[in-house]
Amino acid sequence: MANKVDNLTAVLYGIEDLRLEQRPIPVPKEDEVLLEMDVVGICGSDVHYLVKGRIGDFIVKKPMVIGHEASGIVAKVGSKVKHLQVGDRVAIEPGYGCRTCEYCKSGAYNLCADMIFCATPPYDGNLTRYFAHPADFCYKLPLHVTMEEGALLEPLSVGVHACRRANVGLGSQVLILGAGPIGLVTLIVAKAMGAGKVLITDLLQNRLDVAKELGADETFVIPKDASEAELVRAIHELMGGAPDKTIDCSGAEATARLTILATKAGGVGVMVGMGAPEVKLPLVNALAREVDIRGVFRYCNDYPVALSLVASGKVNVKRLITHHFNIEETAKAFHTTRHGVDGAIKVMIHVQPKDKNNPK
Repeated sequence: MANKVDNLTAVLYGIEDLRLEQRPIPVPKEDEVLLEMDVVGICGSDVHYLVKGRIGDFIVKKPMVIGHEASGIVAKVGSKVKHLQVGDRVAIEPGYGCRTCEYCKSGAYNLCADMIFCATPPYDGNLTRYFAHPADFCYKLPLHVTMEEGALLEPLSVGVHACRRANVGLGSQVLILGAGPIGLVTLIVAKAMGAGKVLITDLLQNRLDVAKELGADETFVIPKDASEAELVRAIHELMGGAPDKTIDCSGAEATARLTILATKAGGVGVMVGMGAPEVKLPLVNALAREVDIRGVFRYCNDYPVALSLVASGKVNVKRLITHHFNIEETAKAFHTTRHGVDGAIKVMIHVQPKDKNNPK
């Protein structure tokens, strides 16, 4: 275990103000575990908080520890924790509800009004050497599952939730708009769930090259000057018809509109990416053709499925990892993610001191 006085932590103070500082090691509550953090992935939302200081109504008003895609090793257990013990390797589901409201009781805890989610204001994240978290939201990793794969269960769970919301199943014809990390995990989940054909689009060819490696049946670089009608026609030609499931992982108004326009009558359009708070959509088109529009907010009850997919070998998330940094290099890691340096897809920050855990 690292020196007890060393709890180096990445703290976001405001726009373009990310600092490394020492913080006290937390004491776990009776239902929590203290985790010696191992690896934390950088998410687009982390970058958005750094650049904009907010996402929608979630505003950074005080210093906030960043990071929420993570895995760690149990260093101490609370008195009521029975299913974990010191030394267990775990993936951390970063959000949990109040446990008493109607949403939590019905299993839809991601909709809890009092949700506590790592690195979402006002709550701290877990890019730190020691972190306390509810034990029932920590998932023990099989020995053959790496800590990096454990951290990737977070974005993978978004893909699982999106595909579940879309009712992806055997033979589904799936259109995925956006080939960033969330689009790519949605792709591999859709294929694992039995989708017959998956077409994924993006503005960048290098992302689509990765999508091909991950099993995309068709890829399509969206021309910047193409009209909506031309895009719909091109998508239908590539898929041999209209998709019955469309999943927008971009969040742009253009892709939100395309989600409706390209989807088969009676099909489902799922909105995963979050962009502007208000956009203009062709709702009459959706109503007249009974295209269901469904939202996705994070995930719930999806971590066990994501872990099963990885542990069984049905999905391979390792290809998403393109860069490794130590926590001392956090600023460089964020720069790499933010600007897509060297084709960055998923950047991993290794938290323990270099003499203990140096990935390079």
